[in-house]
Amino acid sequence: MAVSMRDLDPAFQGAGQKAYPSLFETCSVMWFITLIVYFALLHELFSLIVRSGIEIWRIENFRPVPVPKSSYGKFFTGDSYVILKTTALKSGALRHDIHYWLGKDTSQDEAGAAAVKTVELDAALGGRAVQYREVQGHETEKFLSYFKPCIIPQEGGVASGFKHVQEEEHKIRMFVCRGKHVVHVPFARSSLNHDDIFILDTKSKIFQFNGSNSSIQERAKALEVVQYIKDTYHDGKCEVAAIEDGKLMADAETGEFWGFFGGFAPLPRKTASDEDRTVQSHTAKLLSVEKGQAKPVDGDSLTRELLDTNKCYILDCGLEVFVWMGRNTSLDERKTASGAAEELIRGSDRPKSQIIRVIEGFETVVFKSKFESWPQTTNVAVTEDGRSKVAALLRRQGLNVKGLAKAAPAKEEPQPYIDCTGNLQVWRVNGQEKVLLPASDQSKFYSGDCYIFQYSYPGEDKEEYLIGTWIGKQSVEDERVSAVSLATKMVESMKFQATQACIHEGSEPIQFFSIFQSFIVFKGGLSDGYKNYIAEKEIPEGTYTEDGLALFRVQGSGPDNMQAIQVEAVASSLNSSYCYILHSGSTVFTWAGNLTSPDDHELVERQLDIIKPNLQSKPQKEGSESEQFWELLGGKSEYPSQKIPREPEGDSHLFSCTFSKGNLKVRIYLSATSKFENYDFIKCVHDFYMYDPFIGHVTEIYNFTQDDLMTEDIFILDCHSDIFVWVGQQVDTKNKLQALTIGQKFLEHDFLLEKLSREAPIYIVMEGSEPPFFTRFFSWDSAKSSMHGNSFQRKLTIVKTGGTPTVDVGLNSLILVELLPLLKPKRRTPVSYGGRSSSVPDRSQRSRSMSFSPERVRVRGRSPAFNALAAAFENPNARNLSTPPPVVKKLYPKSVTPDSAKKSAAIAALTASFEKQPPPARETIIPRSVKVSPPTPKTTPTPEPNSKENSMSSKLESLTIQEDAKEGEAEDEEGLPIYPYERLKITSTDPVSEIDVTKRETYLSSEEFKEKFGMKKDAFYKLPKWKQNKLKMALQLF
Repeated sequence: MAVSMRDLDPAFQGAGQKAYPSLFETCSVMWFITLIVYFALLHELFSLIVRSGIEIWRIENFRPVPVPKSSYGKFFTGDSYVILKTTALKSGALRHDIHYWLGKDTSQDEAGAAAVKTVELDAALGGRAVQYREVQGHETEKFLSYFKPCIIPQEGGVASGFKHVQEEEHKIRMFVCRGKHVVHVPFARSSLNHDDIFILDTKSKIFQFNGSNSSIQERAKALEVVQYIKDTYHDGKCEVAAIEDGKLMADAETGEFWGFFGGFAPLPRKTASDEDRTVQSHTAKLLSVEKGQAKPVDGDSLTRELLDTNKCYILDCGLEVFVWMGRNTSLDERKTASGAAEELIRGSDRPKSQIIRVIEGFETVVFKSKFESWPQTTNVAVTEDGRSKVAALLRRQGLNVKGLAKAAPAKEEPQPYIDCTGNLQVWRVNGQEKVLLPASDQSKFYSGDCYIFQYSYPGEDKEEYLIGTWIGKQSVEDERVSAVSLATKMVESMKFQATQACIHEGSEPIQFFSIFQSFIVFKGGLSDGYKNYIAEKEIPEGTYTEDGLALFRVQGSGPDNMQAIQVEAVASSLNSSYCYILHSGSTVFTWAGNLTSPDDHELVERQLDIIKPNLQSKPQKEGSESEQFWELLGGKSEYPSQKIPREPEGDSHLFSCTFSKGNLKVRIYLSATSKFENYDFIKCVHDFYMYDPFIGHVTEIYNFTQDDLMTEDIFILDCHSDIFVWVGQQVDTKNKLQALTIGQKFLEHDFLLEKLSREAPIYIVMEGSEPPFFTRFFSWDSAKSSMHGNSFQRKLTIVKTGGTPTVDVGLNSLILVELLPLLKPKRRTPVSYGGRSSSVPDRSQRSRSMSFSPERVRVRGRSPAFNALAAAFENPNARNLSTPPPVVKKLYPKSVTPDSAKKSAAIAALTASFEKQPPPARETIIPRSVKVSPPTPKTTPTPEPNSKENSMSSKLESLTIQEDAKEGEAEDEEGLPIYPYERLKITSTDPVSEIDVTKRETYLSSEEFKEKFGMKKDAFYKLPKWKQNKLKMALQLF
């Protein structure tokens, strides 16, 4: 559709664009062009000149007038509004949602003007927005999510001459909360009932009346409305009271509440009103709009082929009415079709019916689900006006703009968002049992087997656990079931405090690779189940052997994320974007594709040291291979050159599962009912429902926040590449055990039609133990997830006091509670998460007491409280986890740093003040281990006059880290203990304890180091890491 800007309302010019209108006016053209080119190199150009956010216009005299941002969320019953929501997607594309909101007292002419202006606004944005008709009291949940927790329309409007100039005397108001809607009701006893939640807003106190039949979740959500009223209309200064239906006059607040109604009296039964009547959905009817008239379209079934790109159509589904507009239709035709849809619902008295207008090529999932067949892709010509105009500007300045108009979004390296310095244990599943793997085999998996891994790592304030299953592509079904069952029992034995993961071969997430660092997948299997299966099916044995013929594809992003995957040893398995290792007996080749980088070549060397150590390889460059190389592969053949794509992370969607009566017989509904097992699937209007008379339903939560997570429910976070199932603390144990099944069914039915892989990783996240790779999708406050009580009790505490529940703690814990905000290291930012070190330690000895990082000192036998206090001496310039550890210095030097006395004195002063203070307002969980830098030794603090304070100071002082070299223990010139080579190598019969197992060579004397390595230490540490590791492996120090 070609639209002239002269046809559009001037108020919409610049809609959706970034607030930089003065750039052209204040900067030279060439400077601005330079800036544009720079941005184009970083990201898709058009996505940078638009903003994510909301813009609102009010219809005044049939024209749109911008609403000040300070008034966003304030609507008047006599007005009509146009609301634009712009969202920048991860793909670099933009999504526009346009809503026109009609107050209950707005005129028909203003409502019509809002509908027309919405079509014009869509044209100004390039004709790709989804448009919604919103009627007061019947708004869509997507619209209400823009103004959380609610909108409370005010009486009046522009047409009535209403002006909110001065504050009026507060009048008692009463509202009823129905789902996400807050509706003003008459202040009378007759408005109350047992099913809903009511809010009585008086001058000095806000009462929330909870009907006896309302749920805890509904009561908790209503408290958010109470908080909104308290902040908006009372400046946050008024009392709040919760009134339980059925509680008589014994409670003072209950008596006060009923006093407003003249005393207590039984409530009447709720009677059905026009507001409660629902529009019955019926068989979808397709109508073609021609010359303003809607005519039925003949056809036995609804298919995409019925829609003509040159026409507009109405799809009447009862509760919702869709207007489909072809790409080649004119602006007037679209306005006419919209008017026909308005007339359709007006004539049949359907006030609850919602109108959704979609453009060809940008149809919603719900619209597509109404058709029996819809192609996966539709070729639609989409205008790129934004890029084209900028490209034209650059061309006029004589610049080369080749490729600018089609700039691809910048690809960022995914981050693991997990501390990779923890402890790892791995088991292979064999039948109904699990067999613990030795350290040397922990990262060597077989495609025919299933594995269970347990990873513990330091969280923000406690030790966190990740327990997962890895399912090989060739594994047997019985062992897959057994692996999941065994892992679930492990989680259950830890009282559901661990995150559980289900991972399939080929779909491993970045967290998995970062934990294992160097990961190898062999063909075949070692389990009894796999061996019995291939014997029964008479399948040739193909399990990897060290002396056999094998080809490995090497991939990854660095030493902390590298994999070697065994593939078929044929030429067609090669790929120009990867490096490979080919071996047959003692013959070893490395092959580098023409599209590989020096970093890829380094990864091959590292993996070669693991797969075929101490053997010299024959390097092969693509295009200059030897005859022997091709003979091992069975001759030359064609092979691909593009990298194997991985599922990208998409835009996240949150869905809630509401339970009742603790029965988990889930039914999920999609477009047509189709039962399997105990699951039914249908698609609903705007939301995805998991529904059962015992459960309730599952629905999408738009613009979600942490506050949307209710402790009584299960939630699904869909990120396309991963699925998270969040389980609240109050969920029944039986239902907790079904969380993985819910995630699997969610993947299976892919209701958003986003081509979800059934093998996408599934994480089961327990409330209170949320890992950082889950919390990154929220603005997370860990204090909220550690609160006690149900959702209503938690939010009531916050609304009343602004705090969290308190518990009694001992004096020592109390002091640490106050110290922790100052002492504990700050949470690392996502981008700083990296690997443990580029040298992989012997995992059999990787434990809190043995593994060492300058940021995490943990001495055996020390309490968690001791380590928390030790964090006070953290070096603020300590490295982050993404860098390898420096040469290890002496952990506990005898020398005293100049500022150590100041630190000790500060602790004594803090202690004195803590003893005089009352207990803290909220509980803080004491961490089991805290990452700290090497501490400074204690010095005698300045004594205080108060003997009690001196006593406590002495206790704290005694906790200061102090551990010198043991009596008679030799030290090198760097202050490190010296041990003989025979005790330091990994095969030693008398190994040394309490050393950094990733830096065994540092404990050699200078003479023995030079004898073994043939060079001095300073020369050794100038070598690349992979060369260092290769030399260390040859000496059994790695």
